[in-house]
Amino acid sequence: DATHGMTLAAVSIPYYKHILADGLDKFKRFAINVWNVNPDNKTDIEIANEGLFYLENFMKELGLVMNIKELGVTESMINDIASKSFILEGGFKKLSYDEIVGILKASM
Repeated sequence: DATHGMTLAAVSIPYYKHILADGLDKFKRFAINVWNVNPDNKTDIEIANEGLFYLENFMKELGLVMNIKELGVTESMINDIASKSFILEGGFKKLSYDEIVGILKASM
């Protein structure tokens, strides 16, 4: 029973890390254009990860919920949450149940 925004904040960084390779060009562009990451002498993955680092720090500065434990989620609840998650096409990749479980565990 958490708000949509709080839940998104809590799972977003682990989700982004999970799909990073599938959306690498967009994450790279995000890092350069939003966070002014200098791309010189860095691989695309290094640039993208640096952007996620800055995003995560910004979210912390805002005081956002950064893990699902803060929302009262326990390890024993993860399978049930994953089974009730909507698996939609249209993102960087369609997630499997096991991927959702992994993202939720990484969000702890």
